[in-house]
Amino acid sequence: MLNSLFIILNIVLFLLIICGLYFMQRKHLSFSKRVFTALGIGIVFGFVLQFAYASDRDTLSASIDWFDIVGSGYVKLLQMIVIPLIFISILVTFTKLKLSSNTGKIAGLIIGILIGTTAIAATIGIVTALGFDLKAVQIEQGDAELSRANEIEGKFDEIKDQSFPQKILELLPANPFLDFTGARPTSTIAVVIFAAILGIAYLGVKRKNPEQADLFAKIAEAFHAVVMRMVTLVLRLTPYGVFAMMTKAVATTDVDSVLKLGKFVIASYVALLAMFAVHLVLLAISGLNPLIYVKKALPTLSFAFTSRSSAGTLPLNIQTQTNQLGVSEGIANLSGSFGVSIGQNGCAGIYPAMLAVMIAPTVGVNPLDPVFIFTLILTVAISSLGVAGVGGGATFAAILVLSAMNLPIGLAGLLISIEPLIDMGRTAVNVSGSMTAGVLTSRITKELDADVYKAKLEAGY
Repeated sequence: MLNSLFIILNIVLFLLIICGLYFMQRKHLSFSKRVFTALGIGIVFGFVLQFAYASDRDTLSASIDWFDIVGSGYVKLLQMIVIPLIFISILVTFTKLKLSSNTGKIAGLIIGILIGTTAIAATIGIVTALGFDLKAVQIEQGDAELSRANEIEGKFDEIKDQSFPQKILELLPANPFLDFTGARPTSTIAVVIFAAILGIAYLGVKRKNPEQADLFAKIAEAFHAVVMRMVTLVLRLTPYGVFAMMTKAVATTDVDSVLKLGKFVIASYVALLAMFAVHLVLLAISGLNPLIYVKKALPTLSFAFTSRSSAGTLPLNIQTQTNQLGVSEGIANLSGSFGVSIGQNGCAGIYPAMLAVMIAPTVGVNPLDPVFIFTLILTVAISSLGVAGVGGGATFAAILVLSAMNLPIGLAGLLISIEPLIDMGRTAVNVSGSMTAGVLTSRITKELDADVYKAKLEAGY
């Protein structure tokens, strides 16, 4: 009975905070202020719950289940609009002639920047792991680590016989209707390819039957208007989703594991911050003010941090690029879509490189060997493209890199107890890499709207 009262109390407090965030929206406070307020309150509320129910995990777990209706519910709504948004936005760029003949060049630039920055991320991961003297033998393997090792080895058995060309073939949309359901790990990129092929077909029809092409374009633009309105409606819920997810993340964090493996957490975030600094340097070299990027990208990166979902962040990613950073719609959709599963700077760059350096001494390999370092950087860069063929994510990236380097696959599960905390930063860096690729590509192709980039941050949704 007492437990039920505490659960009700927690829910009431949660709803009061939600009402406070709604009041801020009614007062027309800017979107970024509401997101950061939600983030801060979520951290505080999470810590309160963490310490209040340290000895009563059942009450905390039951309360979190109710909070998840808002947090996980919001992520599901975002995932709901990802495929329709990508498909119709890319198709409309063809009907409005925003990509046309430059499509191949733009896609090549985006992929090149994503893979190139991942190679830099791998270098940073190696330097950080060596600088902090991280070693796998420093981590005690308990039941959780051993269970994770068995799980990873099982996943490796599923993909070990798949060649790199076969992974590339997985990107193609054999059945676009299946990919619209998101049934495959590569569905997002498959939908991009299908939309581009449909757009090219439209351009062919436009030359021969302009009347039919015009009708198709009007239908596409009408559908685009409805989808974009749906995106706006969902994105208005962002502060509530951020609050709920951050509350859950903080309240359920294993403090003992974080303290025990604090060195690994600190090293990971040093590497992630260094990679974020690289993004800013690249923007500065291209002639753009990196501080403007930070200010405009932070709400999106904050959501990526709390949600730990690059795919879930995709609608925010695209909207920020187009509305705040001046990136054309076509380039924003391509960079956002590719960035979900290709060249992820955090998950496919820094993480597997650090793991490889940590694990190498356990099998007698010198991590300071220049040949090992060069091979590792090259392997990480190539594997960051291959990740798309096996579903993406840090685990698959680690499996691909460790297997290619002949290192023990199972040891990829060593950091399982602090994985959620590290994954938050990795996801934010993944999304930043995707957005940076879009901005740089627009700058290189002279399609960036500098006035929008420099303009004052819009109030938002």
